[in-house]
Amino acid sequence: MTTNGEVKVDGDAAAAPGVLSAKDMNSLWSVEAVVATIPGGPPQTDSTSPVPFFHMLERLKTTKREGWRRFGISHGESISDHMYRMSIITMLAPPSLSSKLNIPHCTKMALVHDMAEALVGDITPVDGVAKHEKNRRESTTMDYFTKSLLGRVHGGISGQELKAVWQEYEDSETLESQFVHDVDKIELVLQMVEYERIHERKLDLGEFSWVATRIVMPEVKEWSDELLKEREEFWAGQKHTTYTDEGAEVRAGTLEYYSKPAPKTNGAA
Repeated sequence: MTTNGEVKVDGDAAAAPGVLSAKDMNSLWSVEAVVATIPGGPPQTDSTSPVPFFHMLERLKTTKREGWRRFGISHGESISDHMYRMSIITMLAPPSLSSKLNIPHCTKMALVHDMAEALVGDITPVDGVAKHEKNRRESTTMDYFTKSLLGRVHGGISGQELKAVWQEYEDSETLESQFVHDVDKIELVLQMVEYERIHERKLDLGEFSWVATRIVMPEVKEWSDELLKEREEFWAGQKHTTYTDEGAEVRAGTLEYYSKPAPKTNGAA
């Protein structure tokens, strides 16, 4: 077992028990089962110090984004890598968006939105976990973080604020949350293009380009169009997958996974 709770399999790090290996819909997933596998034991709960929670955040640094593993990228980006670039992207919203958005709030949301994956792992559309079950696991984890670990820190206010920001993203009812959802997708498209470049056209990650069709805001769509144009120029006429090539089954699953309520038009929360 590695220091981040992963188990070595054939020389590579596999997910810790209860994290990515517990995706089976028939598995009885629980926070307790996952934290029981943490090296050194579960973190202290009901503490007035945030340090136990700080330790938990380390898992975001070491848990990999799962979709890339299917293509043999075992040492790819972590969950926190993904959220960090998202947070920077929010700061660079064009004036047509920044004039309508609470940008610091968007940045905070980008840094919080995948926090539950520290225990749940990065569940993707192909993993066979029902969306409602994914939501249950993530909500339960955020309750554990914000109540059991942060409930007595600064009177519980900090934990309540974290949970509220996370829930706002999940509900997708504000302009800020819709923007961050779009940023989530554009960051994936960026990483897709970059991994293809690193592997010098030996790796076709085109199935991920489909998420670009779910981007809502015109300003973010403009970035996406620029990226997809870069990708076409990179492949230079060589055979490669695009989102129009995806099969109906994959597309339907991806559609369900990325579908969110339409944002309200009155803006910020």
